[in-house]
Amino acid sequence: MIFTAALAIGTLVTPSEDLIEALFGGFQSLTLLWFLLGVLAVLGIITFVYVVRHQLILALFSPELAAATGINVARLDLYYLLVFSLTVLLGLRFLGALLVGALIIIPAAIGRQLTHTLTAFLSASSAASVLSVAIGFLINRYYSHLAIGSVTLNLSLGPAIISVATILFLFSLLRKKV
Repeated sequence: MIFTAALAIGTLVTPSEDLIEALFGGFQSLTLLWFLLGVLAVLGIITFVYVVRHQLILALFSPELAAATGINVARLDLYYLLVFSLTVLLGLRFLGALLVGALIIIPAAIGRQLTHTLTAFLSASSAASVLSVAIGFLINRYYSHLAIGSVTLNLSLGPAIISVATILFLFSLLRKKV
């Protein structure tokens, strides 16, 4: 309900020419510099999560034990929230408000479906996310207006990425956990 209300309010205050970009992303208006900064930010996010994953686990399950072992839990929480905010910001820029949640949730669901351990989960979900974006980008680049019979599909970047992620999730349902 809150999401729907926020979406309605955002639609009311957003100029109509910017509405589609706000809802579905604006990858086409990106310059090479902004694209490279986005790739650098994604690599930074993945590196951060990989480096502090053990501290994050400890702080999540036992903040008192984490503090007793010398981890500054408040600072770790702040860094984690900043990295998560950067993830959402990148998603909003590339995918738009309607699809950003799907690119956060679907790869995590794929990782959970395929793995038992946290390290394997992080690797699988990161790989699913990168693979979804790469294949979605290629689909958008080469098959943006695909005609199937009398129906023409408009495969813009955001929906293409999320469609690939969804297909990967459906395939993950067929596999046993590693």
